[in-house]
Amino acid sequence: MASIRHEIVIDASPEHTWDVLRDVGAVHERLLPGRVAGTRIEGDQRFLTFPDGHVIRELIVAIDDDARRLAYSVVEGARPPVEHHHASFEVRPEGDLASRLIWTTDVLPHPLAAEIRIRVERGAAEMKQAIEAAVRG
Repeated sequence: MASIRHEIVIDASPEHTWDVLRDVGAVHERLLPGRVAGTRIEGDQRFLTFPDGHVIRELIVAIDDDARRLAYSVVEGARPPVEHHHASFEVRPEGDLASRLIWTTDVLPHPLAAEIRIRVERGAAEMKQAIEAAVRG
């Protein structure tokens, strides 16, 4: 299984960054506005709708407030299609006023790792931008 780990420093407190990430029903408003057009929660499943109408179904595996860790799995609608997808976000303090976002993704088949890595890096940069913009207000 390919494992992708990406870290990015965000100029926002760990509390604020975690508050945005753990708000699993507001991805389209707080985390990836513009990239995600809508978010719907049904039990432990999250449905992300993209501007082109495509929908991805995810399973929210865990939200751990003490560890500031969110785990999820894409179970339907991945582009490109995957055999297995599991990912987690962790938020850690970075100095006094910033946070470190750690995004780890495990994916099969292995050949998709390069493409998924590019998407993770781009997504993390977009998340950083949205979170920092909200802090600057």
